Amino acid sequence: MAALKSVDFAVDKALAKDFLNNFADALGEPKYLNILQDVANRKRRAIHIELDDLVDYKDLDEAFLQRVTENTRRYINIFAEAIDELMPEPTEVFPVDEDRDILMTQRVDDGMDNVDNSDPLQKMPSEIRRFFEVYIKAFSKGTPFTVRQVRASHIGQLVKISGIITRCSDVKPLMQVAVYTCEDCGFEIYQEVTARVFMPLFECPSNRCKINKAKGNLILQLRASKFLKFQEARIQELAEHVPKGHIPRSLTVHLRGELTRKVAPGDVVELSGIFLPIPYSGFRALRAGLVADTYLEAMSITHFKKKYEEYDLKADEQEQIERLAEDGDVYNKLARSLAPEIFGHEDVKKALLLLLVGAPHRKLSDGMKIRGDLHICLMGDPGVAKSQLLKHIINVAPRGVYTTGRGSSGVGLTAAVQKDPITNEMVLEGGALVLADMGICAIDEFDKMEESDRTAIHEVMEQQTVSIAKAGITTSLNARTAVLAAANPAWGRYDLRRTPAENINLPPALLSRFDLLWLILDRADMDNDLEMARHVVYVHQNLESPSLGFTPLEPSVLRAYISTARRIAPSVPRELEEYIATAYSSIRQDEAKSNAPHSYTTVRTLLSILRISIALARLRFSETVAQSDVDEALRLMQMSKFSLYSEDRQKSGLDAISDIYSVLRDEAARTNTMDVSYACALNWISRKGYSEAQLKECLEEYAALNVWQIHPSTFDIHFIDA
Repeated sequence: MAALKSVDFAVDKALAKDFLNNFADALGEPKYLNILQDVANRKRRAIHIELDDLVDYKDLDEAFLQRVTENTRRYINIFAEAIDELMPEPTEVFPVDEDRDILMTQRVDDGMDNVDNSDPLQKMPSEIRRFFEVYIKAFSKGTPFTVRQVRASHIGQLVKISGIITRCSDVKPLMQVAVYTCEDCGFEIYQEVTARVFMPLFECPSNRCKINKAKGNLILQLRASKFLKFQEARIQELAEHVPKGHIPRSLTVHLRGELTRKVAPGDVVELSGIFLPIPYSGFRALRAGLVADTYLEAMSITHFKKKYEEYDLKADEQEQIERLAEDGDVYNKLARSLAPEIFGHEDVKKALLLLLVGAPHRKLSDGMKIRGDLHICLMGDPGVAKSQLLKHIINVAPRGVYTTGRGSSGVGLTAAVQKDPITNEMVLEGGALVLADMGICAIDEFDKMEESDRTAIHEVMEQQTVSIAKAGITTSLNARTAVLAAANPAWGRYDLRRTPAENINLPPALLSRFDLLWLILDRADMDNDLEMARHVVYVHQNLESPSLGFTPLEPSVLRAYISTARRIAPSVPRELEEYIATAYSSIRQDEAKSNAPHSYTTVRTLLSILRISIALARLRFSETVAQSDVDEALRLMQMSKFSLYSEDRQKSGLDAISDIYSVLRDEAARTNTMDVSYACALNWISRKGYSEAQLKECLEEYAALNVWQIHPSTFDIHFIDA
């Protein structure tokens, strides 16, 4: 039986060597020999052997492929031994790793005269010579398993699992080869460690000590031993894979070597790895009896959504983005591609697009930080698709966390102190806002949160940190997150008889932190309701949105475009400073005049105008902010309260034409001028929510009454009577 096994091992090793030697990629290059040369030159450590390549190999042995898939742990060792024999000499000078290389040179020199070949513990294990790691990567095609589909029949096999990472331990060193020296005979003794725990040697097992009957004392040489980076993670199945009435299952994942630090809690990933049993150790073993635990030895990691910084654009994506950037209507196209199934809400979608783009964080010379993330609150009547918009934004954003007001406590949003099951120490577990660092945190039912829990968000929204002083842990965690909140007004629906402040029912300290507070009122309007009903019925029948006049962009394209836009850091030119300052002061004046202000205008509002303008400049791939960006930012701020202004106008009894006239007259009087340019007039009335068609109608009507004269080509206005 032993002879048969050794033949088997030799045959498989020969097959592995043959594959590594002769496999060529699409360009005819020897793929694995090139990788081995890079390893010899110390440019890389990980060698990924892909099963797809084994299938494409011209001299494929089907039985060998099956053995690799079903007994992967053994074949990693076989491939590693084949690589040892094939490893080429280095062709480049590389920096010497002093400890390791000096020790290895000494061992090779001493090896001839020091080692007694009859003693297996004195033979240097091949593991200690290796400066590379071998991983076998599963097939790229085929749907991955969910956690509950991995069964006992898969033990020892290479499986592919998809899920969400719920927790990650710190990276710790794991001993791979323990090296001892004997105080009596001076020999170096090696002990290979294959499990999480091992029993150290205390007595020298060398032949010399046995002959001398000396129980040589062994000293563990930590600098000479070989350690490997080790991290433990937990993967949980995705909500859509959980059957009715069940709770999600989770599985422990062991990450070693180059695969550590590749995942963080909250990442949706696809892991391929070897499904293995692990016996319980310590006191748990007494209770468990013969029962073993299972874990996944990770071999490769694929992220479903890459972070913006990690985006490597393919050639066709780059081309598509360049085409989009040259399109004059890119802002509208991108906004309308967000949740195209939801009718209307064009301006809300524009605001949400700017939330995804954001502005760069500013760090001043004295270390003070100014946030760049936009915060938006959607407040509206029931049934205006607030939650659907939130869900869609989380789907588009590479890093997003969705939570609801009632299901979140203060510590659930910020950070909780828990006992680590492995080390029994008190550790911090990040909450939703910390998990959404450099991403978006969507909080639904924001108005239904407890007041004590809501105060946890104040610090995150302005300082972008979470400060903790609990259980002897005093620290500050990063939470550079954009908050997107959805809430209902105080009495479920907006009550027009009460003031906006009474309806909104959020403290001013919180309201001023939102860059845009969007009020969406559900008003009865015959034409609008008909269009919406047709749209909803169409979506229900065809499971897609009606034609938008262009093909809506896929979330992956949106992510690629936004990742490119986020690399730009536009600046505000000097000539716009006065314009922005005047716009801000006029907003303050308007608020002072009105008896029931719709919002709280503070200096934060000025910063919001700057942030929105910079996000708009980023969308155009521009290095500087233009006046049109500032105008659009002011228009969005005005439009966020548009549904209220329409109510105010109805109360005052003014029709649209009369209101436009009063706006133009007041602005001309304020600037003390008789001539108003058409562009200025359009800018003023668009902030009040009127269209260009209504402006032209007003100009014609009042020109017929001889109130003003209109320039025939430029449409500029000249008032006749002061």
